[in-house]
Amino acid sequence: MELDFIQVTFLAVLQGATEFLPISSSGHLILPSLLFSWNDQGLTFDVAVHVGTLFAVLIYFRDDIQRLFVALMRSVLRRQHSVDSKLAWMLLAATIPAGLAGLLFSAQVELYGRSLLLIGITSIGFGLLLLVSDRLGLKQRSLADMDWKTAMLIGFAQVLALVPGTSRSGVTMTAALFADLDRAAAARFSFLLAIPIIAASGLLRGLDLFQDGSDSVEWLVLLYAILISSAVAFLCIHYFLRLIARIGFLPFVIYRILLGDRKSTRLNSSH
Repeated sequence: MELDFIQVTFLAVLQGATEFLPISSSGHLILPSLLFSWNDQGLTFDVAVHVGTLFAVLIYFRDDIQRLFVALMRSVLRRQHSVDSKLAWMLLAATIPAGLAGLLFSAQVELYGRSLLLIGITSIGFGLLLLVSDRLGLKQRSLADMDWKTAMLIGFAQVLALVPGTSRSGVTMTAALFADLDRAAAARFSFLLAIPIIAASGLLRGLDLFQDGSDSVEWLVLLYAILISSAVAFLCIHYFLRLIARIGFLPFVIYRILLGDRKSTRLNSSH
C-alpha cells in the first residue's frame, strides 16, 4: 500500500460517501487508478475502508439491528413469530443470491469489469432505471408490509451490483420502489441488507490478506482510513434519508448521468 496522506484521505472519503449512496462505490474507487494513474490502494486498504463503512451502518441502525436480532432469536428459541422476526429472516434469505454470486463470479468481474465504458453505461442506465422506479412506484408499502416475494426480488437485484457502476444500494432501492415500497422503507431495507454483504466482503478480503502473508501493514494509516470512511458513511446515511424524504432520488440520477457521460467522454478522448 503505497499511498500518501492526501490519497488515503481522498479514497477513505470516497468509500464512505459512495458505499450507501445510489451512485456506485466500486465505480468510483476504480477511477483514481484509471484517471490519475495512482497506485492501486491494495487489499489491506480495501479491508480497512470496508470495516469503516460496516461500523457506520451498524452504529446508525443499532436499534433496528438489536430489535431484529432479539425477534430472530425468539422465533428460533421460543417459536414466537412477529413482523420483526419475519423481516429478519427475509433479510438473511435476500442476502443469499448476492453472496453466492460474489463467491462464484467476483474474480471474473474484477478481471473484466474495470472498464470506463462499462462503468459509464451502467452508471447512466441504472440511474435512469432508478428514476423510472421512483416515478412509477406507488410508494404505499412500509417495511411492515414486506413479503417474501418482494424481499427475494430485492435480493436477486443485488446480484447486479457485482458489475462496477451499478451501485448496490441503487439497484436494491430500484427493485424496492418497483415493488411499491415507500422511499424510506426502500432505503432502510437496502441499508440493512448491506450489513451481511459488507461484512462478508470484508471477511473474504481479510482472509485473502492473511493468505498473502503481507507484513508491511501501516496500522496508523489503516486506523485513520477506518475512522474517516466510518464518519463519512454515517453522515451520508443520515442526510441521505432526510434528503430522499423531501425531494426523492432525482439529484443522484442527474449525478449518475453526468458522471457516466464524463467517463465515456474521457474514454473517447484517450483514443
